[in-house]
Amino acid sequence: YSGCWTGLKCITDNMDSSASFDIDPAALDIKVPTDFEMPEGGVHIRWPDPPVEQEFRLHQYKVYAALAFARANNINRVTFKAQNPRFGIVATGKAYLDTLQALADLGIDEAEADRIGLTVLKIGMPWPLEPRIVRDFAEGLSEVIVIEEKRAVIENQLKEQLFNCDASKRPCVVGKFDEQGNWILPSAGELTPAMIARVIAKRLGSIHTSEIIESRLAFLDAKEAELSNRATNIERVPYFCSGCPHNTSTKVPEGSRAAAGIGCHYMALWMDRSTETFTHMGGEGANWIGQAPFTETQHIFANLGDGTYFHSGIMAIRAAVSASVSMTYKILYNDAVAMTGGQSFDGPLDVPTIAHQVRAEGVRRIAVVSDEPTKYPSSTQWPAGTTFHDRHEMDVVQRELREIKGVSVILYDQTCAAEKRRRRKRGTFPNPAKRAYVNELVCEGCGDCGVASNCVSVIPKETPLGRKRAIDQSSCNKDFTCVDGFCPSFVTVHDAEPRKPKPKPAQEAPDTKIPSPTPPSASDPYAIVVGGIGGTGVVTVSALLAMAAHIAGKGVTVLDVAGLAQKNGAVYAHIRICDDPAKLHAVRIAAGGADLLLGCDMVTAGGAETLGKLQPGKTRAVVNAEQTMTADFTRDPDLHFPARRLMTAIDAAVGIDDRGESNADYVEATRLARALLGDTIAANLFIVGYAYQRGLLPLPLDALSQAIELNGVAVAFNIQALDWGRRAAHDLASVEALVDPNPAAAPAASPTATPDDFVAARMADLTTYQNAKLAERYKALVDQVAGAEAQAAPASNGELADAVAQSYFKLLAIKDEYEVARLFTDGRFEQAIRDTFEPGAKLKFHLSPPVLGQRDAATGLPIKKAYGPWMLHAFKFLAGCKGLRGTALDIFNMTAERKRERQDIEDFEALTADILTHLTPTNHAHAVELADLPLSLRGFGYIKDRARDVMKEKQAGMMERFKGGDDGVQVAAE
Repeated sequence: YSGCWTGLKCITDNMDSSASFDIDPAALDIKVPTDFEMPEGGVHIRWPDPPVEQEFRLHQYKVYAALAFARANNINRVTFKAQNPRFGIVATGKAYLDTLQALADLGIDEAEADRIGLTVLKIGMPWPLEPRIVRDFAEGLSEVIVIEEKRAVIENQLKEQLFNCDASKRPCVVGKFDEQGNWILPSAGELTPAMIARVIAKRLGSIHTSEIIESRLAFLDAKEAELSNRATNIERVPYFCSGCPHNTSTKVPEGSRAAAGIGCHYMALWMDRSTETFTHMGGEGANWIGQAPFTETQHIFANLGDGTYFHSGIMAIRAAVSASVSMTYKILYNDAVAMTGGQSFDGPLDVPTIAHQVRAEGVRRIAVVSDEPTKYPSSTQWPAGTTFHDRHEMDVVQRELREIKGVSVILYDQTCAAEKRRRRKRGTFPNPAKRAYVNELVCEGCGDCGVASNCVSVIPKETPLGRKRAIDQSSCNKDFTCVDGFCPSFVTVHDAEPRKPKPKPAQEAPDTKIPSPTPPSASDPYAIVVGGIGGTGVVTVSALLAMAAHIAGKGVTVLDVAGLAQKNGAVYAHIRICDDPAKLHAVRIAAGGADLLLGCDMVTAGGAETLGKLQPGKTRAVVNAEQTMTADFTRDPDLHFPARRLMTAIDAAVGIDDRGESNADYVEATRLARALLGDTIAANLFIVGYAYQRGLLPLPLDALSQAIELNGVAVAFNIQALDWGRRAAHDLASVEALVDPNPAAAPAASPTATPDDFVAARMADLTTYQNAKLAERYKALVDQVAGAEAQAAPASNGELADAVAQSYFKLLAIKDEYEVARLFTDGRFEQAIRDTFEPGAKLKFHLSPPVLGQRDAATGLPIKKAYGPWMLHAFKFLAGCKGLRGTALDIFNMTAERKRERQDIEDFEALTADILTHLTPTNHAHAVELADLPLSLRGFGYIKDRARDVMKEKQAGMMERFKGGDDGVQVAAE
C-alpha cells in the first residue's frame, strides 16, 4: 500500500523459535484507509523516476500512507483495557509476549489489570509510531513503561509525541531509564519475563501490590542467590568438532598471537591459542592496521574463514596491503559454511582461485598448507612462488612468514570435519578403512594426544591404575592427529570397523501391554526444558515433541537455543504446550517455569541456564546419568566429572515428592541405548519414552509415534528407542536383565577393592614385570610406611600408605622398551582388539624408537613413524629379553631417559624416609599430598621430562608446608 521497505529486529527468540498456528486466510480483513488521499500517480516506482522525486514521495506521502494503513488495520491496539486506567505499558514483538508472561507470573490477568487500572498497548509497527492511538492511550495515565528489545525506538518517539500535550494529562514515561536517568531495562542482551516482572512490580508498587507479587519477587531473589552459590562451575562450552581443521590451523608459534573473526574458528578465543580480539564479518585483521604503529609487536596472524573471505573478507586483506602492515592472513578453507549447517558457498570458490585473487591484491608470499598437499592436479595454475606444505609443517611455515615484511597468506585447506561425516554417510567422500586405538596398558594418561589433536573424541578411561585415554569411535572423524601425541600406546587399525552391539531381537522388544500412564494436564501452558549436547539430536527431540503436540491438536511454541553449541556445547530447547494456544505467550520459559526437565546431558541439566528454570515442587526431571566429559578435558588431563555435585544441584532445584524422594529420575540412557539398540544416538528418545511412561508428557503415544514417522529418519529405530525408554520407566530391572542377563556371575567386588588387594595385585604385576625380588622391595616400603603411619598418625585411615603404594608402583614399573613390548604381546591388547573391532584387523604401530627414531629439524623433538604388523613379532622378541633389564647387556639402560627414571625411584625412597621422620598428625595431610605427587609424573620422553620439572617445583613448596606444619590442605572429594 505505502511502497515502503520493511525491516525486522532480529533476536534469538524470534529467529530460532517456531509455533503452531491456525492459519485461515478468510480471517484476514485488510482494510484500505479512508483517511489518506494518494497523490496523483500513486506512491510506487515508475519510469522515469528521478531520485529527487523518489525522495519527495517517501517523505511527503509514503510514511504517512504507512501510518494510515496501521490505523485502518488496527496494527497497534490496546489489549488490556482498564475502565479507569492509571498505569500503562507499551510493548512490541517478543517484548510484548515477555510482558504478558511477566504479568501472568505476577498474578495479573485482564480482570486484575482492570481492578488496579493497568492498561497495555501492543505496538505492531514500532516505526513510524502512529500518534493518534498513542495520545488516546496515554491521556489520563500517571505513568507509562515502554518495554522493547535493544535500543529505545518506541520510547523516544512516544516522548516526542507527548511532549506538547497538556502537562496535566501527560504521563511520566520510563523505559530504558527511569526519571533520574538510571538504567531499568537494559539495551544490551535480551529482556526476560523475570527482568520485566521486577520492573513492573517496582513501578506498580505505589498503587498496587499483592501476595502473589511478593512471592514471585522473593522466588526470583532466592533463585539468583541459589545460582550464584552453585556447588560446581563446570560448563559445556562450544568446541571444535572431532577432527576439525581448526584444531591445527588456529595454532600459532610460540611468541606470536592471532586475531579471531567470524566463523567456527572464533572459538579459538577461549582455547589456549594466543588468540585475542575479534571483529565483525569482513573486518578480520583490520584492527591491526590501527594498532600496528603503536606497538612493539611486529607481526600478527589473522584468522579468516573461507565463507567470510568470499562475503567481504578480501576487502580486509586489500586494506592491510594498502596500509603496508606486517601480518599473515590464515584463510581457513574448509569447503563449507560450517557454522550454519554445512551449506555450500554462494558462488564458485576454490584454493587456486583464492591464491590468484590475493596475489592480484598485492600479497607477495602465499603458502598452501593441507592434510593432502599433493591432491591438486598437476595442471592447476598457481601464482608464481606459491609453496605447498603438509599440515605437520604448519609451525615451520608460520615461523617463516612472521618474519616477512608486509602481508602474507597461508591457505589452510582441509575439509570441515562435520561435513566430511555427512558426505561419508552419503557415500560422496572417501572413508578410509582406518581407526585410531589406544592400548590402555601402555597409556600413561599424560594427555599429550589431546594437546596434539585438541580433539573431543579423545576421552578419559578410568582403570585401577588411574585414568588412561580411549578414542570414542562413534564420534571420531578420522583426523588421526591424536596419533601424533608422543606416546607408543597408539595404533591404527586397518580394514576392520568397530563392533556395534546388535539390537535386541524382536522377541525381546518392549512389551506392548505396558500400561498407559495418565498424562499431565495442559489446560494451562505445560513447559518442558530439554538440555543436551550439540550434535546429539536435542533439536530433533524438540521438533518431534512439537509435531506431536500439533498432531494432538494442542498449541505449542518451541525455542531452540543453540548458538555455536552444535559444536559439542550445551543446547537447550524450550517447549510450551497448551490446550488453548491463546494462553501461550513468551517462547522462552521463565525462571522457575519448567514443569519438566529432559536432561539429555548431566552437565547441561545441572548448569545455571537450566537450573534457573526449575522450581521445587513444580518441576519433575528425567536426567541421563551418563558422565560425558566436557571439552575442557583436552586441556586439563586431570579434570574430573562432578557427577555427585551436579545431581545435588538438580535435586535441590526440583525438590522432593510426598514420599521424601527426589523429583528427579536418573537413568543410564546412553549405556542402555548402546546395549539395547547398538547406538548411543538413541539415548535422547529413550529419555523421552521414559518421561512419557512416568506420566510427565501431556501428549498421547500415537501422536509421538506419528511425529517420528513424519520425520522419516530411522523410523523403526527411533520408535524402538521410545519404547525401550517406556519399558525402563515401567520395569527397569527387566531391561537391565536383558542388558546383563547374568549379573550374579559378575565379581562381587573389584580385585583392587581394598588397599591390601591393591598391593597384592601390584606385587603380582611387578613379579611379571621383572621378578619376585622387585615385588618384595615394593612391599617392604609399603609395609614400612603403613607401620610408621599407624604409630605417628593413629587417627588416619592409611591414606599415606595407600598413596605410597600407588606412587611407588608407578615408579618401579618403568615403561621401558621391554615393558611396552610386553604390554602389547601378553594377550590382553590383542584380545581388546578382537573385542573392539570386527575380524580382519591389520595393525600399524606409531613409535619413535630411541635408537632408530628421527628428530624434527625445526623443533628438535622426536618424530613418530608407522610400523607394520611385523612389529608384533619384534615386540615378542623384545619382551622376552626383559631379563637383560638393568644388566650390562641392556642397550637401553644407559640412555639419559632411563637414568632419570631410576633416579626418580631413589628420590622417592629418600622422600618417603624424610616424610616418615617428620610425620605427625598435624602434617599428615601434607604427607599424603607429597606421596601422591609422583602420580603426576606421566608420559614418555620429553613429555615425562616436562612433567618431572613441574613435579619438582610443586614438591619443593609442598615439602616446605609439610615441615612447617601448615594444616591448610584442601582435599577435593567427589
